[in-house]
Amino acid sequence: MKLTIRKTMASLAVAATVLVSGGLQAEEKYPFKNEIEARKHFMQVTRFNLSVLGAMVKGNREYNAELAAAAANNMHALAKMDNSLMWPKGSDNAVDGLKAHTDALPDAWSDFDGYMEKHKAWLDATKNLAASAGKSKDDLRKTLGAVGKSCKGCHDDFKQQK
Repeated sequence: MKLTIRKTMASLAVAATVLVSGGLQAEEKYPFKNEIEARKHFMQVTRFNLSVLGAMVKGNREYNAELAAAAANNMHALAKMDNSLMWPKGSDNAVDGLKAHTDALPDAWSDFDGYMEKHKAWLDATKNLAASAGKSKDDLRKTLGAVGKSCKGCHDDFKQQK
């Protein structure tokens, strides 16, 4: 389990290094390219772990306590990660040239307290998920819904709907 978390964090570090290495060239295409791409990859890793757990709850994947615990711990590690470098002010979709690259609404910065409340809900939900997901499928089911609600709560308020 700890090895999986280390692998996830190492993968995120490698991804961040790759993104930063193209820094100057990327900034010429559009501002905050690296930050926005890092956010997208962060969300992709989050979504991947959530999909593993969701498939178990829905019966599309056999429940596996070790795998459930690993994915839940990954989710909580992601929630605890300080990713503030990926969210610089001005990297929202209201900025000229960024609308096509990000769905982040300016409200994430203008209502930062509200944004942080949503993040706290996600952090708390993933903490509960990590504590229970490896115990049983019923325990996973009971805590996974709160994680989904916390994701939806933030996306409803701070992500442009398509």
